[in-house]
Amino acid sequence: MNILTAKGISKTFTDRKLLEEADFSLEDTDKVGIVGINGTGKSTLLRVLAGTEEPDEGEVIKGNRICIRFLPQNPEYPSGMTVYEYMQKYGEEKNGWSAEGDIKSVLERLGFGNGEELLDHLSGGQRKTAALAAALLAPSDILLLDEPTNHLNIDMVLWLERMLAQRKGALVMVTHDRYFLDRVCSRIVEIDKGKLYNYQTNFAGFLEAKAAREDLELATYRKNKNILRMELEWMRRGARARSTKQKAHIQRYEELKENTKAPEKDGKVQIGTVASRLGKKTLELKHIFKSFGEKTLIDDFSYAFRKQDRIGFVGPNGCGKTTLMKMIMGLEKPDQGEVILGPTVRIGYFSQENETLDSRQKVIDYIRDTAEYVRTEEGMVSASGMLERFLFDGALQHSLIGKLSGGEKRRLYLLKVLMEAPNILILDEPTNDLDIQTLAILEEYLEHFPGILIVVSHDRYFLDKTADRLFAFEGRGKLRQYEGGYSDYLESRGAEAGSEVSAGKKVKAVGEKTEKVRTRKLKFTWQEQKDYETIEEVIAGIEEKIAELEKQMEASATDFVRLNQLTEEKEEQERLLEEKMERYVYLCDLADRIAEQS
Repeated sequence: MNILTAKGISKTFTDRKLLEEADFSLEDTDKVGIVGINGTGKSTLLRVLAGTEEPDEGEVIKGNRICIRFLPQNPEYPSGMTVYEYMQKYGEEKNGWSAEGDIKSVLERLGFGNGEELLDHLSGGQRKTAALAAALLAPSDILLLDEPTNHLNIDMVLWLERMLAQRKGALVMVTHDRYFLDRVCSRIVEIDKGKLYNYQTNFAGFLEAKAAREDLELATYRKNKNILRMELEWMRRGARARSTKQKAHIQRYEELKENTKAPEKDGKVQIGTVASRLGKKTLELKHIFKSFGEKTLIDDFSYAFRKQDRIGFVGPNGCGKTTLMKMIMGLEKPDQGEVILGPTVRIGYFSQENETLDSRQKVIDYIRDTAEYVRTEEGMVSASGMLERFLFDGALQHSLIGKLSGGEKRRLYLLKVLMEAPNILILDEPTNDLDIQTLAILEEYLEHFPGILIVVSHDRYFLDKTADRLFAFEGRGKLRQYEGGYSDYLESRGAEAGSEVSAGKKVKAVGEKTEKVRTRKLKFTWQEQKDYETIEEVIAGIEEKIAELEKQMEASATDFVRLNQLTEEKEEQERLLEEKMERYVYLCDLADRIAEQS
């Protein structure tokens, strides 16, 4: 049953059109994932559907008594309120929900105890978990979630995954978590250049369907381009506009000329290798101890990093992952032990939350403050050139940082870190707010990064792609080493965790092939090669014959028997001409595809 419809939605932010006459409908059982590159309007669409933001044009119609619950990307948390008070107040304000037993049960299950701790004292992930729990427990017909997995640890992501899969009612969410999308959503809606594209499938199916759509658009463009090429030759030879067919011929040429445009593709972030040489002595942690009050975060941890190490750190929120990263950076001091850095070490730190960005500063100036030029594998590249590689065009480069979306700010911050040419790269929750396409390209870049990579992440897919050794915080400050990525770590944790692996097969990143199949290289057959070399002359000959027949028909205007014979012969030649033109289009398309192979 349809419970919400958006018709002709248009929305412009500053000078960018985010949505253009977009349509969206929602059934009562839909579980929809919204995807698209940063800055395309994913969060804006959710706000419009929630009614917290008005579209410039169009309308949103919802059914009678339909209750919508919207959890934004960064919820507001009232100061001085306990977790229990927050969940109770949040529910009462929205839906009159105040079931004390339900609240206490959920608090216990999520590790909040009796909920007496102040929100101010919680980590970002713990606050987000509390907000999600309140949103899920309060009844609603439509649940809208903007980046719900941001700041959640892996156990909380798994909990949320199970809750949403079991939840009754409609769900619409924006998320970059590819495993999460694949397991929870049965429908994907892509925002691309202001338009919405609907795919009735999970994320893995969406990747295949999108590739098929783009292939179809490209094939249609190629066909029209080759028809236009043929029509252009026909016009150059001197088109005659006497007969109805010839007039239609010219009209088709004009329409093709107007409408044949190459399909636009999403811009892709380009990350060239930017790193400094790393000497033999790299980074070593010796007998690190760290505690806050009575809570021990790290108890006697030692590790000597080797060149090309790909290390991931996992554990619950507040266990000390970020604190350890800050000790490596020198931003925190260990209670005992030491952090030893080699003389050639240059650390790039991509923190969990962006450094403070001046909203009044121009994008180009923010990057120039780091470096005017940077050396890449292709040579020296300017700050402006690197910005273009990161999808900040000329106009966006000179706009204020305050006008960027949250994801665009995150991408800008990532560029700044890479511009520093680090040889040890620390990524603390790097997937927060980055779009899926940028993540896929970042993963590919990290695969070839010549230095040491250290990752703190809750994104299971990202860890599977980037880490080959994990350290897990397993209570009382102890870290345990596991070999492999996140799926290997789950298998090592035992049967219960192993079931999560079997339930969640790896989905494929954007641009990753679904299977490696050995395909035969395209080439002309002997007959096709011969036809391709001669077909233009053959078509010209047929057109000359048709022109000659038209002259004979004019001369035989009073000889009805002869005129009838000439008419039949002309129709046969016109049929042959159409056949040869179709053959010409096919051969030109094949020639283009063969050329693309080289």
